[in-house]
Amino acid sequence: MPAVAVHKAELREGLVLPYAEVGGPSGTPVVLVHGYVDSWWTFEPLLRRMPSSLHVYAPTQRGHGDADKPPDGYFPEDFAADLVAFMDGLGIEHAVLVGASSGGVQARIVAGRYPDRVAGLMLLGVPVALADKQAAADLWEVVRQLEDPVDRDLVERFELGMTAEPVARGFLETVVEENLKAPARVWREALRGLLETDLRATLSGILVPTLAVWGDRDPIVTREEQQTILDTVLGSRLIVYEGAGHAVYWERPERVARDIADFAG
Repeated sequence: MPAVAVHKAELREGLVLPYAEVGGPSGTPVVLVHGYVDSWWTFEPLLRRMPSSLHVYAPTQRGHGDADKPPDGYFPEDFAADLVAFMDGLGIEHAVLVGASSGGVQARIVAGRYPDRVAGLMLLGVPVALADKQAAADLWEVVRQLEDPVDRDLVERFELGMTAEPVARGFLETVVEENLKAPARVWREALRGLLETDLRATLSGILVPTLAVWGDRDPIVTREEQQTILDTVLGSRLIVYEGAGHAVYWERPERVARDIADFAG
């Protein structure tokens, strides 16, 4: 397994984001984009299985994990701007973007607006929209009342709903600890941004090669949403992981790593 190195990137206005990195400079650049209240650690099982043909970066987004936590800037547009600034800061001119869950929204924004920077777009269990989902509305009712410190039991229940197959308990505990590093205001503002943004519009204008990956036991993202991606993004493809839940990169990291390598190749 490759060693995972952790560094810090300083973006505009002094914003500092930690990021994990595997692979060498000769590999194809790949940037992994995590979802709601996660950090680069959500990709740890995947990073350790990446082939040497790839040079992989996994930044932690503002407000999350050990990243800086400015008072504002938690809508998808803000995260997308940070993603471009991250690539600029590290001299990544052209990369495959792999967005996981809601991280695929900011990856879609970048792919649509900066196609010259994106070699391909891979979406791992990414919703088309959230505002029309009862589960999202129910989560908002909880999150809008959150106070610090965020309740650990809430976070554990939230994460246990992400998979259809068991994953290592130690890894789940790490993910929970990382989720708890996001203050209540970030939980609130990041979810508000996802609910108030027209997420369907972020599928418009994507012309780069696009691959959707979806677990057929995903309790959050539906098969119909994946069909919407196929119908909207010209030339896009879908891979279905039978028996997998929402976080396919936790449940099937070896297969996801292979699919990323094949797509990036």
